[in-house]
Amino acid sequence: MRVPLSWLREYVDLPPTETGRDVQAKLVAVGLEVETVEQIGAGLKGPLVVGQVLTIEELEGFKKPIRFCTVDVGTANGTGEPQEIVCGARNFAVGDKVVVVLPGAVLPGDFAIAARKTYGKTSHGMICSTDELGMGDDGTHGIIVLPPEHEVATDAIELLQLVDEVLDIAVTPDRGYCLSMRGVARETAIAYGLPLRDPALLDVPAPNAYGYPVQVADPIGCSRFTARTVVGLQPEARSPIWMQRRLQKAGMRPISLAVDVTNYVMLELGQPLHAYDRTRIDGPIGVRRAEQGEKLTTLDGTVRVLDAADLVITDNRGPIGLAGVMGGANTEIADAAEGARTTEVVIEAAHFDAISIARTARRHKLSSEASKRFERGVDPQAAAAAAQRTVDLLVLLAGGTAEAGVTEVTAPSGPRTISMPADHPDKVAGVGYGRETVVRRLQEVGCAVYGQDELLVTAPSWRPDLNEPNDLAEEVIRLEGYENLPSTLPTPPSGRGLTDRQRLHRRIGRALAGAGYVEALSYPFTGEAVLDQLGLDADDDRRRTVRLVNPLSDEEPSLRTTLLPGLLGALRRNDGRGSHDLALFETGLVFRPTGQETKPVRLPVDRRPSDEEIASLDAALPRQPRRAAVVLAGAREQAGWWGGGRPADWADSVEAARTIAREAGVAVTVRADQHAPWHPGRCAALYVRVDGEETLLGHAGELHPRVIKELHLPERTCAMEVELDVLEQAVDGALQAPRISTFPVATQDVALVVAEDVPAAEVEQALREGAGELLESLRLFDVFTGEQIGGGRKSLAYALRFRAADRTLTVDEATAARDAAVALANERTGAVLRGA
Repeated sequence: MRVPLSWLREYVDLPPTETGRDVQAKLVAVGLEVETVEQIGAGLKGPLVVGQVLTIEELEGFKKPIRFCTVDVGTANGTGEPQEIVCGARNFAVGDKVVVVLPGAVLPGDFAIAARKTYGKTSHGMICSTDELGMGDDGTHGIIVLPPEHEVATDAIELLQLVDEVLDIAVTPDRGYCLSMRGVARETAIAYGLPLRDPALLDVPAPNAYGYPVQVADPIGCSRFTARTVVGLQPEARSPIWMQRRLQKAGMRPISLAVDVTNYVMLELGQPLHAYDRTRIDGPIGVRRAEQGEKLTTLDGTVRVLDAADLVITDNRGPIGLAGVMGGANTEIADAAEGARTTEVVIEAAHFDAISIARTARRHKLSSEASKRFERGVDPQAAAAAAQRTVDLLVLLAGGTAEAGVTEVTAPSGPRTISMPADHPDKVAGVGYGRETVVRRLQEVGCAVYGQDELLVTAPSWRPDLNEPNDLAEEVIRLEGYENLPSTLPTPPSGRGLTDRQRLHRRIGRALAGAGYVEALSYPFTGEAVLDQLGLDADDDRRRTVRLVNPLSDEEPSLRTTLLPGLLGALRRNDGRGSHDLALFETGLVFRPTGQETKPVRLPVDRRPSDEEIASLDAALPRQPRRAAVVLAGAREQAGWWGGGRPADWADSVEAARTIAREAGVAVTVRADQHAPWHPGRCAALYVRVDGEETLLGHAGELHPRVIKELHLPERTCAMEVELDVLEQAVDGALQAPRISTFPVATQDVALVVAEDVPAAEVEQALREGAGELLESLRLFDVFTGEQIGGGRKSLAYALRFRAADRTLTVDEATAARDAAVALANERTGAVLRGA
C-alpha cells in the first residue's frame, strides 16, 4: 500500500515538522512494515509554470515531426514575452494549457534546463510530459494538457503536487484494513496519540424500495450488497488534477472520471467498488454461483470459462462480472475519448466471502486490487459509506444527480464478542500492563470493552482478524511496544546429540565437499516432460509420482522421484553462464508412492491429535527415502605446469559412490548394467551387502547421449545416485578406525586371464576371499586385451598388499597367500595366470 504523506495529513493532524521518515518510525513501532519512503520530486526546482500555447509551426526536413511553438507564460520568464519552445509531441493544439519548464529549472534526475539551439531554432525551455516530471503513467504518453480554468503563470509544482513523500507499506494478510488510507490513518493516529478524522463517517440515507433491484441468491458468498444510481453525468468531465495525482502516487493509473472515483474511494476507505453503465444492464442485478462452463469476458478482454464455485454478478443475460475480482466488459463504463457516452451509472458496494474470492482469483490467475482487499478482509459496515462517498464525488465532479433510491441487501449477522481475562496480555508478554492500559489500547483499535476482571470485548467490523484472546493480547503488546518486552534467553534442556543417521548424513556431505563437489539444493518438484527427456520407460517406477493439488508450476505438478532432474538443471544453468568444469552434489528426499497409501484424515486443531490419528496420517504418506546424487562435467583435474589434466568420466561418478560408502564403512561392489538415463555401455550398478544379501544401492556412469542432447547438457556428462537408507542398513556396527601396523608390507602382483564377459568385480571378490586375513588391500591397475592372450579374453592385473599385525611376513607366507587367492579365482571364474 502506497500512502502519500500529504493525503495522510487530511485524516490526522501530524506536526508540520514530521517527515516521512518520522512517520515510518512510528508505524514500524506499532507493527506495520514500512519498506521505503519515496521522496517524490526530490531535486525539483522551478520555474515550472502553466502556459498557454499561442502558435505552432511545423518544421520540415527532419526524420521525425518537430514543432516550433510560442507559449504565453505571463511574467514567469521575467519579460512577459511569449516563450519560444521546440517540441516533438503532437497531442496538444493552439489554445491548450500546458506545463512549461523555463531555463534555470532542474527536473527530477538532476536534469538542468537551459536555452539551447536545436533543429535550427533556439528552444527556451520545454513543454513537459508526465514522465519528465516523474508523475507516473497517465495513459496519454504525451504532453500534459491541463483544464482550461487554470491561470497562465500558475506555479505548476504546487498545482500538480509534484513534491511529496510516499510510504510504501507491506501489508500482512491479517492487517487488510491497512490497504486503505482510513486504516493507515487509524494506525498513525494511535501511534501519535492524535484524533482520527474518519472518512467513513458520512450521512447515509436509509435503504428504501426505490433503489435498483438486486437479488442475492448466495448470502454466504455475499453478505451485503449496496446499490446506488447516479444519472445526468457529463461524459466529457475529467478527473480533477488532485484526484489524478493521488491515484498516481498510490500506484494507479487515471482512466476516466467514473472509474477514477471508484478507485479513489477504494484507496480511501478500503471498500472495492464497481460502476456499471446502467444502459447496458438488462434487468435486476443478481449474485449467485456460476454454472459450470459459463463464459464471461472480463474488463481485460479475456474470455474466462467459469467454475461452479465462482461467485458472479449477473443480469437477465447471464454473468456481467466476476464478483470481488473484476467486472465484465459488457457493462463497462464507456470511454468518452472514443466517442461513447455514459451518463447513468449504478454503483456496487458489496461484501464478499474472503475465501471464495481468494479461490476464484487463484483459479483464474487474476489478482486485482479488489480481490487483494477482499481476500484479506473488508469492513462490511463501510459499504454504504463507500457508496455514498462515490455518489457525492460523481455529483460534485461530473454534474450528476443522485437518485433517491437506495438498495441494501444484507444477511443477518451479529457482532463478534471475545471473552478475555483482563490480565491475559500481562501473562502473554510477561509485563504488568494493568487493566486500564489493556482497556485503553483495545478501545484505540476500535473495540468496545466491558467488564472488570473478565473483559467482554466486541471486535470492530474492520478487524476480522480479532477472534480470540491471543489476538487481543497481540494488539495490546504491539501498541505498548515490542521493544519494551523483556529479553529472556531460554535455557534449553540438555540433548542427546545427533543420531547415528544424522551423523552419517553429515559425514557424507563433508566427504563429497572434500572431494571437490559443490552442494546444490533444488526444488522437490518434477513433471512428465523431464521424465521423458531422461528416457524412462513407461513402466519405470520413477514415473509413478505424487501429484500436488495446488502446484507452484503447471509444468512441475508432482513431487520428485529422483534427484537427477534438479541437479542436471543446476549443471545446465551454470554451464550456460560460463562455468564449464562442474561437480555438484545433493542429498535429499524423494517421494515414491507404493499404491497402498490411505486417504489422509483431517487432524483436529482444538487438541493434540491421538496416536492413532497421527499413525493414519503417516499411512497416507508415500515412501520418502533419502538419496544422494552427483553430476559431473568438464575437467575433473585442471591442466597446469604439473600436467595436462583430465576430463571427468564415468569412473569419477563410481568413485563418488565409493567415497560415500567409505564414510559408512561399507564396501561397494560394481557391476555393469543398463539403466536409464545412463549410457548402456558406461553404466555401473552399485551393490552393498545388507544382512548377508547383495542389495542395489544405486547407479553411476555416463549419461546417454540422447539424454544429454534433450537436456542440453555438456558432452560426456556423468552422474551417480544412491539410496542412503540402503547404505545405512548395510552398516555393520560402529565404524572401525583402521589399524596401523608397524611391520613392513609385502607386495605381490598377479595378472589373470579370464573370459571377456567375466566381471572384474567377481575376480576381485574371489581374490579377497582366497587371500585371507593377511591381505591388506587389493587394486586393479591394468586391463589388457589383444592377440597375445587370444580372442574373447582379457588380462586383469592386480596389486596385492600383504601385512601381518604381529610380525614381518616371509616371502613364502606372502606367496602362499597369493597362490591361495589365485586358486579360488580360478575355481570361481576360470582365471589363470597370464603366461602359465
